Amino acid sequence: MRLSPSFLRLILAAVPMLVAPALSAAPDADAPKAAEQADAGQKIVPAKFMRFTEDGHGGGRFETAVVTFKNKDGVSVQLVGAIHIGEKSYYDALNKSFENDDAVLYELVSPKGINVPARGAKSDNPINQLQHVMKDVLNLDFQLDDIDYSKGNFVHADMDAQTFQKMQEERGETFQALLLKQLMKAFTKGDDAKGNAANAQENPEQILDTAIEMLTRPDMERQIKLAVAKQLDKIDDSAMGLDGPNGSVILTERNKVALKVLEQTIERGKKKIAVFYGAAHLPDMSARLKKMGFTPVAVKWNTAWDLAIRPDQPSGVEKMLKELIHALDDDGN
Repeated sequence: MRLSPSFLRLILAAVPMLVAPALSAAPDADAPKAAEQADAGQKIVPAKFMRFTEDGHGGGRFETAVVTFKNKDGVSVQLVGAIHIGEKSYYDALNKSFENDDAVLYELVSPKGINVPARGAKSDNPINQLQHVMKDVLNLDFQLDDIDYSKGNFVHADMDAQTFQKMQEERGETFQALLLKQLMKAFTKGDDAKGNAANAQENPEQILDTAIEMLTRPDMERQIKLAVAKQLDKIDDSAMGLDGPNGSVILTERNKVALKVLEQTIERGKKKIAVFYGAAHLPDMSARLKKMGFTPVAVKWNTAWDLAIRPDQPSGVEKMLKELIHALDDDGN
């Protein structure tokens, strides 16, 4: 019995699409270049607004960043990185922090006239469906179920679904194409689950043992989340295949809409503003804020997933499964 390294890469390739559907895109021609953030003032802005932090005991934390910007007029803008599935405590803390803001600009691609998501509602959107599956698998909460979008200071700052679909059609962007590019990258990148591809090919039983260990430990869900968090931490700027001279609708064009709403909000006299968007959107937004005269002044990290691992030992079931599968494997040779 052999567990193909390519099959493992196929599973890991789908993970970013389930957890953070818009992971990256090159800025369009009029967007600020990443190099413009290289001065001393911009070093506070992280290259990515999500990270995995080891705790030195086999676990860690998956975190999202909050970066505060200010301008000469005393306007404060916080870019609040979001991950779309997380622990309830993560979303509860965000709800509490938003109470202190004059305005909270949020993302939501929805039909015209429907700017407040209904808690618990599901859509036919494949990304939304995958996120709900992942939520259940990892025993986490879904952002749209926990964040209270009905608050009076919440301001919709995204495209409507009709405009989004029209722009995607004009550019030839589809969810299926993005997923295909990600899968192709995964199959040509090598195996990150256990060393490199060569080692995996030489020792496929080790891969099988690792999968059994993960699925039979007392803290199985945390073990799976740990693997997912490490995979997300490795995502590079082109992981979603959204690079290109004109950016993308799913990230770049939506960022333009959000920053336009930000300008209108500032014109209405709001001084303390949060922009609550998927973490993948925020490096580009950071560069655009600098163009608007804002300077980053502080950064903090919120724990989205607590991945501390309880002390664990191989279970009896784990040992039995390994012995059984290896015996079947030997008999088949």
